[in-house]
Amino acid sequence: MNVYKTITPSVLLFSLFLSACNTEETPAAAASTEAAVEKSPGADQPLAMLYNFDDALDSTVKSASANLTLVGDGSDKSVKIDFLSKENGYSGITFKPESPWDWSKFDSFSLSMDLANDGEQSTQIYLNLKDGKGNVATRSVVVPRGDFKTYYAKLAGHDIEAAGDDDATELNFSSGLRSNPPTWNSADTHFIWMWGVKSLDVSQITEISLSVQGAVSNKTISIDNVRLTSNPKMDEEFLVGIVDEFGQNAKYDYADKIDSLEELHQVRDSELAELDGKSMADRSRFSGWKDGPKLEATGYFRTEKVDGKWALVDPEGYLYFATGLDIIRLSNSTTMTGYDYDQKKINQRDENDLTPEDSIGMLKVSDAAKKTRFVASKTRADMFSWLPEMDGELANHYSYRRAAHSGPLEHGETFSFYQANLERKYGEEYPNSFLDKWEDVTKKRMLNWGFTSLGNWTDPRFYSNEQIPFFANGWIIGDFKKVSSGNDFWGPLPDVFDPKFAERANVTAKQVADEVKNTPWCVGVFIDNEMSFGRPESDQLRYGIVINTLGRDASNVPTKAQFSQLMKAKYESIGAFNQAWDLQLTDWAEFDKGFAPGEITEAQRVDYAAMLEHYATQYYRVVHDAVQEHLPNHLYLGSRLPDWGMPIEVVRAAAKYADVVSYNVYKEGLNKKKWAFLAEIDKPSIIGEFHMGAMDRGLYHPGLIHAEDQDDRAQMYLRYMDTVVENPYFVGAHWFQYMDSPLTGRAHDGENYNVGFVDVTDTPYPEMVEAAKELGRDLYDERYGDE
Repeated sequence: MNVYKTITPSVLLFSLFLSACNTEETPAAAASTEAAVEKSPGADQPLAMLYNFDDALDSTVKSASANLTLVGDGSDKSVKIDFLSKENGYSGITFKPESPWDWSKFDSFSLSMDLANDGEQSTQIYLNLKDGKGNVATRSVVVPRGDFKTYYAKLAGHDIEAAGDDDATELNFSSGLRSNPPTWNSADTHFIWMWGVKSLDVSQITEISLSVQGAVSNKTISIDNVRLTSNPKMDEEFLVGIVDEFGQNAKYDYADKIDSLEELHQVRDSELAELDGKSMADRSRFSGWKDGPKLEATGYFRTEKVDGKWALVDPEGYLYFATGLDIIRLSNSTTMTGYDYDQKKINQRDENDLTPEDSIGMLKVSDAAKKTRFVASKTRADMFSWLPEMDGELANHYSYRRAAHSGPLEHGETFSFYQANLERKYGEEYPNSFLDKWEDVTKKRMLNWGFTSLGNWTDPRFYSNEQIPFFANGWIIGDFKKVSSGNDFWGPLPDVFDPKFAERANVTAKQVADEVKNTPWCVGVFIDNEMSFGRPESDQLRYGIVINTLGRDASNVPTKAQFSQLMKAKYESIGAFNQAWDLQLTDWAEFDKGFAPGEITEAQRVDYAAMLEHYATQYYRVVHDAVQEHLPNHLYLGSRLPDWGMPIEVVRAAAKYADVVSYNVYKEGLNKKKWAFLAEIDKPSIIGEFHMGAMDRGLYHPGLIHAEDQDDRAQMYLRYMDTVVENPYFVGAHWFQYMDSPLTGRAHDGENYNVGFVDVTDTPYPEMVEAAKELGRDLYDERYGDE
């Protein structure tokens, strides 16, 4: 689709635009570009065309594990990209000019392109832009099957009013949402910000890339008209009144939206009439495979390798495969309202608390604190078309967050529309009876939907249930010393050689044991989550814990002292060490005091790997010993390594001590090549988190993996689970999460994802429910049946 080919002459290609935007531009080139700008004042015409592919692809266009084909003829050409993503974790196309693009002359503009999906499945495309300062912005969009549409990524403009910031724009302004609503109405689709910086230095853009990552099948799209477009006028109220009284999108109608209390009750009655709470016919008492072989029964869950496949074995000896949902609790259902109270009247955290702030349930505040209520963020407060009066009905669903990971407020009042809807839906016969009803309905749903367990971060109120197994969890937090990877996403790492860390690990394990009460319905326990052990992008990031700790003083950093001992034992003399590391340290005392290592030598790389594994081994040893002491009958399931931070040294350490190694894997499925290392580890593994989301139900962010719509989301769920079930090393996978994130973002960090099996009104997504049932019906035959 070349709608701009009649507007912009073929001479206005990348090379001309490049010369016009650089300081060494020719007068003719500058005149041509300026003419184009004058002729293209609106969003319907390009400010400048980067690529329209009328000519042969030049050296500035490169591919990685992808085939590029110029298709069409004359002035109606586009590029077909065949992503070889089935065999490659990364497949993409890169546009890299000989000199950086300078777009600083444009005040309010977007990078736009036309994309069509020629394949059989929706395709999630990652857009990366880099500037000369090394900043990277990553955005993403799903391209549905079909013809060309326009997609845009806002790069500059749209000034807004922000307290204390005269230069605030929608890009650098924090609304508290991971993704905002579009700032203008359009049939075009915006790329959703994922991570990295939001505001690049547009005077020196060095690279644009489009990629498919983590797919399990090949994908094909076509691209045309990569260009800069002027942004339309911003809707000044794009964040005003976006939430209705049920916590839904107030500005967008969609299927299954609840419009009244009567409709909410009708939906409730319809579901409850069919919800009998019976599990599938082939299930044992503990949701194992009743029709399969009977193995040794120990009274608790355990692991065993059966016919070359790792398996969990339930307490009665039946083969068991874990499926289920995470976050079956209410503590992540709250959102910041924009109001706050006098901090002197708020009970602050105790240093001995064992539960992180975001995992604490509804935190009530005193009447004295409520009297000090004030607007802390007008932007947040204006998002809600309704909030209950402080002393009115449903005011019991207000809560408080004393600390947040990210967002516009460091602390503040919160409200849970989801919990309020539970009271609206199920009524209140006695204080909080709606929560008892919610618990009962949830258990029945899990069994009817074919799940075999309750996943991580299940509310301990479910631990006493004797209908469906559950996974417990704990966090090791406290005043032990810390180290850093230099990229501590969720927070600093523990100094695992500090004796205080072992003390706190034991306190945590004891607390979990007190909650679990030795019930055989507990499969096992996860401790901690997504720790920043190291990233794969470079050696500096991979070995960040080591590099950053080497710069510290061994006299007060126990992990540094351990690294020092390792190097002294290996090299004996400082001279031998200097030669291997290409350094000029005077003595070991200088090493102990702290230093900044230079370029990584091969010897350093080997030693860094050893030190990282030494650190990780100590972490898993300490936690394993604590769990073994206090929960000897339950499996230790590791720390849920994120797929962005699972160095093989850490995986090996986990495999030494975890009964089951856990991973959070936000991809479209398990790529066989990437996970081939499991044959070397040969330990049972479990997926702690994955999800897919869409934007056809009013939310502004689909989550980490994007689907075209709810039907597509359901099919992607099944395809993901197929890759897990067929992998002989995995013994289960849990979806993140039970309910959607709040429309305005969870209080902890603004996640506003459509990733639930139920929405904010506690109404199930029928597409996801049917997919879960389909998975459940075939689960054990597919996993353990005859080949």
